[in-house]
Amino acid sequence: MPHLTRTGTAAGTVRTLGVGAPGYAHPLLAPVEWAELARPGAPVHWAVLNVSDGPGSRPDPHCLEAAGRLRHAFEGAAHSASSRGGGRATGGRVLGHLDLAHGSRPFGELVSQAQRFVDWYRVGGFYLDRCPTDRTDLSGVRRVTTTLSALLGGDAHLVLGHGTHPHPGYAEAADQLVTFSGAWVDYRWSQVAEWTADYPEGKFAHLVHGVPRTHLDEALRIARWQGAGTIFFTDRTGGPEARGQNAPFHSLPGYWDEIVSRIGPGVSE
Repeated sequence: MPHLTRTGTAAGTVRTLGVGAPGYAHPLLAPVEWAELARPGAPVHWAVLNVSDGPGSRPDPHCLEAAGRLRHAFEGAAHSASSRGGGRATGGRVLGHLDLAHGSRPFGELVSQAQRFVDWYRVGGFYLDRCPTDRTDLSGVRRVTTTLSALLGGDAHLVLGHGTHPHPGYAEAADQLVTFSGAWVDYRWSQVAEWTADYPEGKFAHLVHGVPRTHLDEALRIARWQGAGTIFFTDRTGGPEARGQNAPFHSLPGYWDEIVSRIGPGVSE
């Protein structure tokens, strides 16, 4: 049996999951993937746009089109859910990809890239890849996230891409933390940090590659039990050094339709 221990009392299990796409290949190389994210009813919380290790040096027309189509789909889904439920609904977000390089990127360089994402692609937040995990780097990350939030008038969705459980203080620095990113062989025996029980469901995201179709239900149970509100599971395989179409998260899972049908609409009300 997997080690699914979740001590603590606050959060419980997640009732509704959604997808976070950590970065498909360029829209010219992955047109089906980008189109599926905008599919009506797709349970997408966010999708990361990475043009060229960031926003690139100039606006990319294909990425402009893909980002615009996604924004339109997310806004329409949020409006539809709000009309049905009578409450405030939050649609998915297009997030700009920023590489923190484990804390080594200059602050000004990150802010400059973020501004280009906002100006060119009208992103609704940012995915901070290779985010540090140590307490000593926390103040620097908080400075970055506070500035990024201000760029979007306080309405930015910020995801810290740690890939493992960081120091608990990071939970207050962003909307979501990626507390697992890796292979299924490691995920199925993973344990959740005790401090995560102090936070509501949906605070955490899990990105798992190499999940066999026959173990998809088991993977979903692990995510729910460990309090992850956003997931990306794929049967594609490859290490973190993989690039382009060989990267496990850059293409559509072979069982995408099954994920869509099992975890439902991509809007939280």
